[in-house]
Amino acid sequence: MSGFYEFHAHQGNGPVANPVPVSPQRRRALAHRSPLEPKPMLGRARLRQKVADRPPRSIPDHLWDELFERMGCERDRALLEFYVSSGARAEELLGVGIGDVDWAGQKVYVISKGTRQREAVPASPQAFVRLARYLDEIGTLPADEPMWRTRHGADRPMSYWAMRRVIQRANGALGTNWTLHDLRHTAASRMANGGKLTLPEVQAVLRHANIQTTNRYLTARIEEIFDKLTEHYNAPRVERSYPTGYSADDVAAVFGA
Repeated sequence: MSGFYEFHAHQGNGPVANPVPVSPQRRRALAHRSPLEPKPMLGRARLRQKVADRPPRSIPDHLWDELFERMGCERDRALLEFYVSSGARAEELLGVGIGDVDWAGQKVYVISKGTRQREAVPASPQAFVRLARYLDEIGTLPADEPMWRTRHGADRPMSYWAMRRVIQRANGALGTNWTLHDLRHTAASRMANGGKLTLPEVQAVLRHANIQTTNRYLTARIEEIFDKLTEHYNAPRVERSYPTGYSADDVAAVFGA
């Protein structure tokens, strides 16, 4: 197979780089193996760039407040409250109807992206307050249709691209570049670093298949620990003291002057 690609590359009819690994060790590593066997760690192939492992991008609290203030109606404010408190994906939440809202249980039911099953997602009380205000504005809706509706033109369900445009307009006014998926990252980071939920509980809320995905949200950001750093820098220096009854000469001889 390697010779086949080398021949056609020489003739100018094939790819520039031979996709078959040159190293016999790498060929053996890429061969079929049992999924129960450990995966070998190997270096990158030729011409393959290293991809940086970037941490999830969440919105700091003060920038979140600015973004929330740019929302121009109760619909958009309710949506942002649900996104940042439930961690639901953008299209999952936009498909929620009146019949999917559990007011007493403070949760909504979404069609999960991965399993395509109807699953419960908890949300904050503030999100349901905003939702009640939004529903008071638009009136009664059929139970089998999405409750998030467009505000201009013919009455129709709000699409992902319409909600994306709402965030884009806010970004244009604030000079930021947040995305809808950053709202899910923000919810996950707040849950994981809030100190109230365990990591498996956060995994259950976010519906991650692997807990290692949830573990990526356990990060500390410099902009969020400025107050703690200031307190640390301004803390008085700890003075060394010894119990009374010891001779000062003995203390100096043992511990130094």
